[in-house]
Amino acid sequence: MSGADARDVVSPTALSAIARRFIDLVGHGRWQHRVDAIERAIGAQRIAGRVLRDRHAIELAIARLAQGTTARPTGAGREIAQLLAHTLAVHASLSSGARDRLIRRIEAGLDGASTLIPVFHLIRTAQLNRARGFAVRFSGLEDETPHDLLIERDGRAAEIVCTVVSADEGRWVHRGDWFALVDRINPDLQSWLAAHPGRYLLKMTLPEGLDSTRNLAEVQARIAALLEGERKSDHSETAVLRLDPLLIAQAEAGQAALTARLRAQFGEEAHFAVAAAESSMFVMAARAGRPNEVAAVLQRRLSELPARLSGDRPGILAVFVEDTDPTEWRSLRERLEIEGATRNFLTAPEAKSVVAVTCASRFELLGQPEPLAARGGELRYRNPAHPSAKDAALAPAVLSQV
Repeated sequence: MSGADARDVVSPTALSAIARRFIDLVGHGRWQHRVDAIERAIGAQRIAGRVLRDRHAIELAIARLAQGTTARPTGAGREIAQLLAHTLAVHASLSSGARDRLIRRIEAGLDGASTLIPVFHLIRTAQLNRARGFAVRFSGLEDETPHDLLIERDGRAAEIVCTVVSADEGRWVHRGDWFALVDRINPDLQSWLAAHPGRYLLKMTLPEGLDSTRNLAEVQARIAALLEGERKSDHSETAVLRLDPLLIAQAEAGQAALTARLRAQFGEEAHFAVAAAESSMFVMAARAGRPNEVAAVLQRRLSELPARLSGDRPGILAVFVEDTDPTEWRSLRERLEIEGATRNFLTAPEAKSVVAVTCASRFELLGQPEPLAARGGELRYRNPAHPSAKDAALAPAVLSQV
């Protein structure tokens, strides 16, 4: 099915047919086993399940499409339909060996904590460049080259490396670990609130962040000890805790308004949770003892990617920044953190073969509007020092959008 066909897909029946054809690539048994495992994991964690639901939202959406239970598709639903249709079209166009390699990549995305994002990022990057007038070859699949795509236009060619970078690598408090802590402390909070009716705000500073393998259990123990001892504060190398009354004006606001007020007070990187029992409320606000380093992680990962380029042609690094929420993604762009990290990388010796870097997230992948998503479907940064930076044939792929 072509991209044009996908854009015309609006009926639940057509959506279901596309989703079922995609599932056929890996087999219905394998697919259903995966969806069941995701749903069990979500159900087993009252609050932390939200992170899993967000992380695997695309797989769950495909499952709903295949069941034919989705009404007239939303914008995101149509984008997913396009991704599936493009994937099916690419699969049909490949040689036998390349088809097998594509299926193995899809299967890898259905294993453990992995997702289908790497495959769909590859497919979307190819489609974007086709729309710009380039002939696209899936060289990584067809020829097993270290780079993923080879694009050509007017006799000029460039190599593209596609990769996914998790914003969690640069966070000192991961969303999953935070919600896991909330899940674990919630029974104690409910019991405590029943014995101490009122409205409370627990402010937490975590000097070394929060890590499920390192200090989550200790932070939980410090909170439990604070509540059991009916103390107002607790200071340790693991956590600095302070329990204060929650202002009536704050408590009477809706949860969304309350979170917005707290975020204005504690900063964009803070994490929040609310426990309620009848007329009582317990709010937890936590932040690490140091700022997040998402941009630093991006720059470090960029420096590793030129090794996958041949050096014989201009190279483009297509980066997908995963595990961001709308506020963070917009903030990273507006504070020019992504631009700063990328331009710093482009001045480094290892970037000599790189003519441009592109960055996108789930918000661009799913066709969200500005300012939630970047204009044009991705951020593009050209390397002005590269000999091909002003090449007219490559301009559609490398011309900066910012």
